[in-house]
Amino acid sequence: MKNTNRIFLTIAFFLILFNSSILKSEENNSMKSKNPVYIIKTSSGDICVELFADSAPETVANFIGLSEGTKEFIDSTTNKKIKKLFYNGLIFHRIIKDFMIQGGCPLGNGTGGPGYTFQDEIDASGLGLDKMQAIDPEKGVHPYLMVKNEDDYRRNIIAPLFQKLSITSQEELDKKKDDVSKALQALTVQDVMENMGYMYSKKGSPHPPTRGCLAMANAGPGTNGSQFFINLVDTDWLIGKHTVFGKVIQGMGVVDKLGMVEVDSASKPVKDVKIISITKKPE
Repeated sequence: MKNTNRIFLTIAFFLILFNSSILKSEENNSMKSKNPVYIIKTSSGDICVELFADSAPETVANFIGLSEGTKEFIDSTTNKKIKKLFYNGLIFHRIIKDFMIQGGCPLGNGTGGPGYTFQDEIDASGLGLDKMQAIDPEKGVHPYLMVKNEDDYRRNIIAPLFQKLSITSQEELDKKKDDVSKALQALTVQDVMENMGYMYSKKGSPHPPTRGCLAMANAGPGTNGSQFFINLVDTDWLIGKHTVFGKVIQGMGVVDKLGMVEVDSASKPVKDVKIISITKKPE
């Protein structure tokens, strides 16, 4: 009986040690992956966002630097390099119901920025774009590619593919007809996006643009600056085109409320919705 007790005690002891090591390991992993949390204070309430510094470090550093006034940018009124609290006082210049709210333009009309641009931070394989067939013989072009007509097809798929295959004339096309056919069959969504100029990295953000995400607004590949948007709904058609660098963790009700404001024909709120400040949440 004593021997049995000793065995049970020994097993219990090792289980405690084992569980303790697991807890410490989980705690360490949690500490390593802890992302910064910032509060976007607006004229309609606070929106609390977690920033994905672990998967979009450059984008997050840019957002924080502009928010805290530590990153230099070109002032749109003086055309001089300055450092100040960039976002304070700017408006959400574009709000589309059941889509998204957009801010971060110093001119308030969607055409302004910090006077510089930087590359996207997107993990295409993490989003599964490398496994998605661009053109299905039965279903047609993948919906993520937003090909609505023949012009879109030529511009977004055929023209970039011809450029990649060095086809500049009908004669070259006739010679490489088989190559074109094989290339079209093998194309993935990622291939098409890369042919259009998008650059991806396995170190980038694998987060899709779902409801509540915080993502960079841009004018095409590698044109990120200061403008960002928060999704009111899932937007599959934006996958692979915008760096998702955060998510709303508190205040989604405020975002939804902003999504309902009255706007003009250019989707600009009739009454200004201002960003008062963007500051780090106290720990």
